[in-house]
Amino acid sequence: MKKWIVIGLVLGFGGMTGWMMFGSVGFKDEPGIFIVPEKQAGWEAAKELANQGFIRSQTGYWIAYGGKPIASGGYRLNKNMNLWQIVKKLSGQPDLVWVTISHCLRKEQTGEILAEKLGWDGEKLDKWNAQDKEGQFYPDTYLLPIDDPVEITAQRFFDRFNEKFAPLADKYLAENILWTTGVKIASLIAREAAGTSDMKLISGIIWNRLNSGMRLQIDATMQYTRGKVDGRWWGSIDLAEKSKDSPYNTYLYKGLPPTAICSPGIEAIEAAVTPAETECLFYLHNTSGQIHCAKTYEEHIQNIQDYL
Repeated sequence: MKKWIVIGLVLGFGGMTGWMMFGSVGFKDEPGIFIVPEKQAGWEAAKELANQGFIRSQTGYWIAYGGKPIASGGYRLNKNMNLWQIVKKLSGQPDLVWVTISHCLRKEQTGEILAEKLGWDGEKLDKWNAQDKEGQFYPDTYLLPIDDPVEITAQRFFDRFNEKFAPLADKYLAENILWTTGVKIASLIAREAAGTSDMKLISGIIWNRLNSGMRLQIDATMQYTRGKVDGRWWGSIDLAEKSKDSPYNTYLYKGLPPTAICSPGIEAIEAAVTPAETECLFYLHNTSGQIHCAKTYEEHIQNIQDYL
């Protein structure tokens, strides 16, 4: 009898220990998203899972999963999942993926990145490209659900744009500049600048040209019209291209293009409303990316000879 009592106690203790290490944290439906950062240096999965209440025991996690890497992204977990279920989930593909949109990309470029990262088919990519909010797909890093409809994914970009623009809204209002005008100008600045240090000067030159009735004569607007050629966006523009009739041809038509030509970051959006005071009407960048501006066309020609 004593033998069976001892065996029962051992089994009971072992079962309790196993449950404490591998059992679910709760029994109710409590879903959550476990986020694995892009850069995982110094980040500990077991510690974070425990801190967020998804597992009972860090030791149990190490026994079940060891030190195997987890793909960065977001995983939909539930506190009613036991450790083995969690390990299985973390061993698979994430439910949300990190996507970084850099610089000032046109919507089709952003769409190509999203299609690759989110596994979109041609129909979804076409739906993305059909949207008419060029300039508002804010460049940033996003954690995006792979199963979101295209419209919801786009709204995440628009929401980020609104969030970033909000602190500048009063400034635009005070300067009597429509935000749509500012985004157009910001997109030109972003495509033309060699870096953020150039942006306010280029903004000042663009405003000088607009206020004096000059044509903007900006290559980037023609690059936008040209689209993707030989697998490349933003290709070079020759004299023949500059003569083509297009509402985006700022060599032929005065004023701003009908829409933004890409989605600018906050630095360019701020530069559009806070231009540098300058008398320059022309600018170029030398081979090292340094900007040189000129007040007259003659000075600009001299800069071409001196720096290009």
